[in-house]
Amino acid sequence: MDVKNDLSGGKPTLLIAEDEESNYLLLKTILHKYCNLIRAKTGLEALALFKENEVDLILMDIKMPEMTGIESLKDIPVIMQSAYVFDSDMEAAKEAGASGFITKPINLKVLKNTISQYCPSIVW
Repeated sequence: MDVKNDLSGGKPTLLIAEDEESNYLLLKTILHKYCNLIRAKTGLEALALFKENEVDLILMDIKMPEMTGIESLKDIPVIMQSAYVFDSDMEAAKEAGASGFITKPINLKVLKNTISQYCPSIVW
């Protein structure tokens, strides 16, 4: 498991479930100053890390190894992210309990606005 966070400082903790290194690095670059970050590379790892850590929000990719993002949804704030913008995927994510949905490539303004809905203490 690839836990990359320093849980000091009172920042919200975000779990980024993303198997693609470049996508994770982009999110890390944008968010590391504002949030503690934990990374999972599979859906199963995301579930395990969520159970082991106090997580405020999850940014979860839909297409991941072992278990898709939709399959791993629980009753927690999860923002699904995907480069595959099919209405059927967005609808399946909503039905499974996703709190929000953002598309890749990541739009910085949309990302910040969406995260701020669930972590209002972040000052961008």
